[in-house]
Amino acid sequence: MRIFLPVRDVHAREILDSRGNPTVEAEVTVANSVTGELVCGRASVPSGASTGRFEAVELRDGEVRYFGLGVRRAVSHVNTKLKAALLGKDASCQRALDECILECDGTQNKENLGANACLSVSMAAARAAADALHLPLYQYLGGIHTAALPMPMMNILNGGKHADNTVDLQEFMIAPVRAESFAEGLRICAEVYHNLKGICREKGLSTGVGDEGGFAPDLPDAESVLSLLVEAVRKSGYEPGTDIRIAIDAAASELYDEKLGAYLFPGESRMKGHQVTRSTEDMISYYEWLAEQFPIFSLEDGLDEDDWDGWQRLTQRLGKKLQLVGDDLFVTNPKRLSAGIELHAANAILVKVNQIGTLTEAFAAVRLAKENGYQTVISHRSGETEDPFIADIAVAVNAGQIKTGAPCRMERVAKYNRLLRIEEELYGRTARDTV
Repeated sequence: MRIFLPVRDVHAREILDSRGNPTVEAEVTVANSVTGELVCGRASVPSGASTGRFEAVELRDGEVRYFGLGVRRAVSHVNTKLKAALLGKDASCQRALDECILECDGTQNKENLGANACLSVSMAAARAAADALHLPLYQYLGGIHTAALPMPMMNILNGGKHADNTVDLQEFMIAPVRAESFAEGLRICAEVYHNLKGICREKGLSTGVGDEGGFAPDLPDAESVLSLLVEAVRKSGYEPGTDIRIAIDAAASELYDEKLGAYLFPGESRMKGHQVTRSTEDMISYYEWLAEQFPIFSLEDGLDEDDWDGWQRLTQRLGKKLQLVGDDLFVTNPKRLSAGIELHAANAILVKVNQIGTLTEAFAAVRLAKENGYQTVISHRSGETEDPFIADIAVAVNAGQIKTGAPCRMERVAKYNRLLRIEEELYGRTARDTV
């Protein structure tokens, strides 16, 4: 007997994210057609500080309250238009439900209702359906093929738009490539994080943290940051390049200066006392040199989101040595990813569900990436909530990698703790730290 889960209610509210800015939280109530049980699923939407121009529209009110960042219009769209469109629809048919959401909005980039409104309902409906069927969310989303826990790419030093410091590149992450379980990998990363704090303190550097929980000291350049990370890895008893490798999110679109036609490094310029700019060719050579000096395995958004020619050259030069991740380049959009695949630009995609606006579209991007040999990395945003939804997504699609920040802010730690619980569910308590 097929169980139908008709939507009985849809409701949204304005809540705060981890930066103290408003975001949308939605609740979808469904009925189990067999038992009559009413089940409510809740989900909240994150928000980015470093956002690509091609992301779906995050609807903000533009009023005086919350400095224009309120989301009451998006909330109203959920409570009126989306509610009217979805009442009675079967929540167990995620694709059909999301298509109804897309039809209700009627635009390519969600500018009518807002991607924040659309996504909140898409995720809340999935959670309601999973709970109504008494399934873990990852299994509901991924079926019987959910087997792999992702490797954490833990952000331990912040820069760029995620911190008020002189570090120009946005994220410096560590990955425990030899860990035998997620729990072990998480422990390794946390140890390195705490040792990095001690090293910063010893050197008289700030141990304050950025938006994603990584430390945010003033440092002159990427080489200085990477040297600190290597020192912290060694102090923790691990071998850089063997036990732990490094990932960088350059967020280069934030550095590109259209007037100069080059990438401007304001922090490095301030620390060195002269303007530091790099052309596309300079950037590629810079990354190539950094990868020769340090155990880097992944580079995200190494060039501007519009520089397709540069991305092709970057991929030709470094694509066999590094994982080259498109975030602003692809914005979790299957159409932009298709263009990248055709041009042989990048070899991996960062998946942020709020960049596209529905689970169905995000999963289509993951499927397209995997079909074409692109790696997938599930990611949080700098403005997060306590909702650990992306942890379940990472397991559901067997992504292999997840970015969800440092081990010190609960909106980040919630995702790690959820993955620990999932690992225990899938592999039993023996999956805990194996060392």
